Amino acid sequence: MENTQAIKLIDKILKNLDETGINSDALVDDIKELRGYAIEQKVPLLVKVLRYTYEHIEEHQSFLIPILNDEPLDEENDIEQTEDVSPVESLKYLIALPRNLNNKGNLSDLKEYKELLMAY
Repeated sequence: MENTQAIKLIDKILKNLDETGINSDALVDDIKELRGYAIEQKVPLLVKVLRYTYEHIEEHQSFLIPILNDEPLDEENDIEQTEDVSPVESLKYLIALPRNLNNKGNLSDLKEYKELLMAY
């Protein structure tokens, strides 16, 4: 995102995740605020992913979507790797993606998170 307020909010969310983990009320409010910046900048994919994210957190009181893997691995290794990653780490990765929406990899990962959140 190009909005400096949105970048500051992303940094705040990441810092709060490090300090308090998934504290659903404050976290959901911050993600909703970040979604407002995505609406202003007309990034429909991000708007949708952020909405699915806070709805998921409200429903489950956690973030149960595993972090995305960069490298394709066989199924056994893939499962082992994602089980080692905490919900906080996966959510931090997702929240950090909007910092650079010009990166095609970030957009691709947002699309993948969207699919995972919709399927959950």
